[in-house]
Amino acid sequence: VMLAGCGNAASNTGTAPAPESAQTQSGVSSSDNTADQSAKTEGSEAAKTTVEEKAPVEVSDVVLPKSEGGNPIIQLKDEQGRWIYGGDPAVYVDGDTAYLYTGHDMSTDVEVSEAAYHIPEYFCYSSTDLLNWKPEGVVMHMKDVSWAKDHISAWASQVIKHDDKYYLYFCSWDKTGGGKQSIGVAVSDSPTGPFVDIGEPLVMGVLTKPQTSAWNDIDPTVWVETDEEGVEHRYLAWGNALFYICELNPDMVSVTDQNGDGKITCGVSLGDADIQSSLKGLLSYTEAPWLYRRSDENGQYYGDYYLFYASGWRESMAYSTTTDLINGTWENSNVFMLPSATCNTNHEAIFDFKGKTYMMYHDGAQPGGNGYRRSACLQELIFNEDGSISMMEESASGLGGTISTIWHKGEVVCHAPFDNSVADADYPYLDIAVGMGLSDQEKDSQWVIVQGKADETDETLVSIQSENKTGLYLTVTEENEVVLAQDIDASEDTAIAQTFRSVTALDGTEGACSFRSMKDEKMYLTIAADGVLTLSDGSDAAAATFTVE
Repeated sequence: VMLAGCGNAASNTGTAPAPESAQTQSGVSSSDNTADQSAKTEGSEAAKTTVEEKAPVEVSDVVLPKSEGGNPIIQLKDEQGRWIYGGDPAVYVDGDTAYLYTGHDMSTDVEVSEAAYHIPEYFCYSSTDLLNWKPEGVVMHMKDVSWAKDHISAWASQVIKHDDKYYLYFCSWDKTGGGKQSIGVAVSDSPTGPFVDIGEPLVMGVLTKPQTSAWNDIDPTVWVETDEEGVEHRYLAWGNALFYICELNPDMVSVTDQNGDGKITCGVSLGDADIQSSLKGLLSYTEAPWLYRRSDENGQYYGDYYLFYASGWRESMAYSTTTDLINGTWENSNVFMLPSATCNTNHEAIFDFKGKTYMMYHDGAQPGGNGYRRSACLQELIFNEDGSISMMEESASGLGGTISTIWHKGEVVCHAPFDNSVADADYPYLDIAVGMGLSDQEKDSQWVIVQGKADETDETLVSIQSENKTGLYLTVTEENEVVLAQDIDASEDTAIAQTFRSVTALDGTEGACSFRSMKDEKMYLTIAADGVLTLSDGSDAAAATFTVE
C-alpha cells in the first residue's frame, strides 16, 4: 500500500526550503517576491498560478509502515543493553514446536582480524509458528563439560530425540585428546534442557584419520530413520576439511563396531573401518554438514539423502545427494547460496515444519555483528521437481517481514549490483553506491524499512535495509554522502547515521514523502543530477521527494 499511514502526521511541523526554481537571481525567496508580482499583475490568473506554485510547502512528520519480523530472527539484548549473538544454528521439530539451538557468541574483539570464538554456552529458543521465538535460556554450559579444554568453546551442535530422550551432539577442544577438537554428546529429558554431558568424548579427535588440522572433528549432524526392512539406522557425520560418517548404537552415545573387530577405527570404507572418511563427489567441502531426507505428507521419507554443507571460503552453501549414506557415492553437487554480506562462515539447518521445508543459517547482520558475532536467519527452502535447489539470496524480510520499493520520478531506487566476495579483504562492505539506474536486478531495488535504529520509541524514524544484502543499511558518511553499509560497531553514531525521519513530501506531492537525515537534520535524502543518492538541503524539493510502495 502506497504510504499507508502517511496521513498520521506527528506533532512536528515545519516549512520546507523553497525550490530553486522559486528563487530570484538576487536570492529573494518566493514569499518575498509574491507581493511585488501581485501588485504588478493584479487580477492575472496566470500570475496567481505562478504565486501558488512558488509558495513554500509546510511539512509534517509522518509514520511510514514498517517491516516487523524478518531476519535475523533473534534480535534481543541482555540486561546490560548489549546485543545477544548466536551462530551455528540447529533446529529440532518436536510435535508442533520448533526448537532452535545456537552457541552464545560473546567475542568482544573490535578488529575481526584479531577476533576469536568466545562461546561459553548453548541457547535454546522455541516457536510454534516460526515467526515468534521464545527464549528458553541456556541448555548447557561448557564449564560443565569435564573433558573440555576451556569453557568458551561451545562450537556447533545438533539436537535429536530418540526413545523419549534428547541428545545434544556438540564439539569442543578436548583436554583428554591432545587438545584437538572432539565430538561430544549430552542427554536431557526435555528439548529445553538441561543437557548433561556423558563425561567423555563420543569421538576423540585423535582417533579419526586422515588428519589435516586440530579442528577436523567439528560440526556434528545426526539422522535417524528405519529402512524398508524395519532396521533402524542412527547416522552421525561431522568434519572440517574432511568429512566423516558412522553409525551409532541404539544407546545414541557410542559408535557402532561395523566390521566387528572389537574396536572403533577410522578409514576410507566400512571394509576396514567403522568411521568412514571421504570427500569424493563433494564440492569444495569445508564444514557444517547437515544430513536430510525429504518426506511426504504422512511423514514417510523418500528419495535421495541430502548432505548440505559450507563450501569454499568465504563460505557458500552447497549440497550433494546419495542413495546410501554409508555405501553410496555423493553426486549432484551444487552451490545454492553465495557467502553472506556480513559473515565469513555459514552453517545451515534444514528441517520440515507443518508441510514445508526451511533453512536456518547465520550471518553477521545485527548491529556489531561479524563472523564471530553471528545471528540466526530463516528462509523457506524450495525444491525443484527434479529435487535440485535453485540459487537463493540472503533475505532481510525472511518469513514475516515486508519488502518495499522506493520510487523517484517513476524510477526505482536501487543499490549497485554485486556478488558477495570470497576475499576477506573486501569486507566489511561500507561504501556501496545507491541511486537510480544502477542495476536491472529486481532484488537490488527491494528494501526493508524498519524502526529507526537511533530511537526505538519515535515512530516517525526509519532505517532502510537492503532486502538481499541483510545487515547493509542506507548510511550517511562523515562526508555527508549516502551509501549502503554494514553497522560494524553497534555505536550510537552509526545508529544515527543509519536513521532518517520520514516527513511529508517537500514538493507537496500527495502520497509521497521525504527523508530527513538524523545525522544532520537540515539535510534530506536526495537524488543528485547524476542519479546517485546523496544528501542536500532540500532546495530542489522534487529531487528530495520519494514514493514508497
